[in-house]
Amino acid sequence: MAKATNDYNKIMKDMLGAFPVDTSAFQGAFKSQAAFADKMSKVVLEAAEKSTEISSGWTKSTIGKLGVVSNAKDDPADYTKAVTDFASAQAELSAESMAAFAEVAKKVQMDTVELLMAAGKEASEDAQKAVKKATDDMAAAAKKATAK
Repeated sequence: MAKATNDYNKIMKDMLGAFPVDTSAFQGAFKSQAAFADKMSKVVLEAAEKSTEISSGWTKSTIGKLGVVSNAKDDPADYTKAVTDFASAQAELSAESMAAFAEVAKKVQMDTVELLMAAGKEASEDAQKAVKKATDDMAAAAKKATAK
């Protein structure tokens, strides 16, 4: 029984050896994916940093303006004016902050599209090279097989 297993192993080894496999294609794909992930991570982290700065600025401004509203006033009408001024300032600040967030989103979108286009072009070029190499290898293997 052990001899039959050894024969089967030899047959499989010979059969798989007849089909050349280039592992450099796998290594290249891994390197390409790692480079793409690195670039994409930079885009995401930059957007997160800018978004955090916007949120922090918005919060600081809101808290600063809220201090004026919470101060004691002599005349009840002053409270109304303080709240109205705060609401107006908040509306303006909200619009500015949302516009800043929109700019961050637009930049992320543009950077992502640029990265995907570059990755697609690179993948297409790699696929062309792989197909050409596989064709050449198979042609060489076929020639070798027919020459025997």
